[in-house]
Amino acid sequence: MEGLHVTDATYHLEKLELMIEDPYTGVIYIDNHCRVIYLNQTLANILEIDKSESIGKPIEAIMPRSRLPETIKSGESNLCEICSIKGRKMVAMRAPIYDKGQIVGAMSKSLFLDMSTAINMASYFSSPDSGDAEIHPINSGYKTRYTLDNIIGSSSTISKPKAISKQVANNISNVLIIGESGTGKELFAQAIHNAGTRRIAPFVRINCACIPENLLESELFGYEEGAFSGAKKGGKKGKLEMAAHGTIFLDEISEMPLAMQSKLLIFLQEREFERVGGSHTITADVRVIAATNVNLEEAVLQGKFREDLYFRLNVVTLMLPPLRDRSEDIPLLVNHFMDKLSRKLNTPRFEVDCDALSLLKSYKWPGNIRELENLLERAINLACIDNESTIRQHHFPTLIENNVEQNLDPNINLPLNKALENLEHQMIIRSLKYCNDNKTLAAKMLDIHPSVLYRKLKKYNL
Repeated sequence: MEGLHVTDATYHLEKLELMIEDPYTGVIYIDNHCRVIYLNQTLANILEIDKSESIGKPIEAIMPRSRLPETIKSGESNLCEICSIKGRKMVAMRAPIYDKGQIVGAMSKSLFLDMSTAINMASYFSSPDSGDAEIHPINSGYKTRYTLDNIIGSSSTISKPKAISKQVANNISNVLIIGESGTGKELFAQAIHNAGTRRIAPFVRINCACIPENLLESELFGYEEGAFSGAKKGGKKGKLEMAAHGTIFLDEISEMPLAMQSKLLIFLQEREFERVGGSHTITADVRVIAATNVNLEEAVLQGKFREDLYFRLNVVTLMLPPLRDRSEDIPLLVNHFMDKLSRKLNTPRFEVDCDALSLLKSYKWPGNIRELENLLERAINLACIDNESTIRQHHFPTLIENNVEQNLDPNINLPLNKALENLEHQMIIRSLKYCNDNKTLAAKMLDIHPSVLYRKLKKYNL
């Protein structure tokens, strides 16, 4: 047998177990059915259980309050959180385990077995002798779930931005992601963050269009106590401080008010800012990734976006293609979403037949990948109602209607009642064709009673 010999494999496994059996770290692994597949002796001692007897048991049986099942379900990592086991507070991390892009389990590992160690370390980094060092806040709210492996597609139009993302992941250059709604702008932002050294630090998202103008400054930069009426005692950190040594993702940057654009520009130039109502200068090592579905060059010409800010953000540009320009990726995307949706909806995995796939590839997808996922979910529900095991064309009624509308003659010059009859005639013919002359299914697609359909078939001599 070529490759790794059994004795070599045993040696490496023993070495791996020695590393996991760390007296200062508790470690546990579960499979995607939330059963324990391994825990080290340190954690077994904390839990006061027999290590060997715990293998194969549901995680809830030995750690009733464990969040690992949430990790399996959501695929989200949490790199730093406070948890309590047997009345003992500790700092831990948890993350999903992937194999070929699929979640096959999850793991949790203690970073500190008691809070005193964490407090001592925080005191060290916050002391004057620690120079410019900063400590990341223990906060479970700033998680990421996407990596470069989650970007589905092999077309040249998607491979290029994916390659650029991998290339720039480890530097601090500002990134501007441009793409229509639903093309995966946040997916790329998270993937860049997770592909580089900043993945151990927070990824903080702020949507510039969802926060009122008068709150955006304090949300981004924070505020000091007494800065305005209603300000919290002790003030509040802004998103830039929370993203220390990590990434801040400014979604819909085109919607940022001009006054705020000016303040953001100063931060990008100096990497310094002051809280609202404050006078102390704060330095933040934060990578900025911005995204927009607007042509910023046109926004600059219209006076809606600062030209100098556009140039400052536009260091690395990712142009994400709309789905209509990468139709060859649709089969791969459909396959991915069929797996994802079967888990989400707790249904068998549906196949999509060739005619339905052709229909999907011919559609223009104004809502891009997000619309594709939504339509596939709707199709699965319709197939379940029909007791069918395969997704067919008639499970996409809106796409069929769209095809009918595209093929209508826009210059038709007929009285309204005659034009409506022509439209009705065409829709009945197409519905019957898509349903393989199954009149019950055609009536359901047209949203009419079968008896009404039979009358119209007679009317049009069909």
